Amino acid sequence: MKTLITNSVAGLLLLSGISVAIADSVVLAPEQETTIREYVKKEPLASIKLPGIELKVGSTLPEKVELHKVPNVKYEYTVIDNRTVVVDPETHTIVKVLD
Repeated sequence: MKTLITNSVAGLLLLSGISVAIADSVVLAPEQETTIREYVKKEPLASIKLPGIELKVGSTLPEKVELHKVPNVKYEYTVIDNRTVVVDPETHTIVKVLD
């Protein structure tokens, strides 16, 4: 009986973790990505170095990183290690890394 309860709780935690991960993911619409790519080509930025920061979706950038607006798009961008990084300006969370 104890094993059944433990397995049930573990299963519920696993499922709730998956649903949280799904809720936290951001989908960048193709037209938004196109707008950002075109804008970045017109308005290039100097690349900065951020040692210890993994450039992947879901990583959080330090508040000191300056983000730049893209007209008509919710997200902002910066260039780190020669890679354009699309960021949610409210949370500083990486939404997309453009190659």
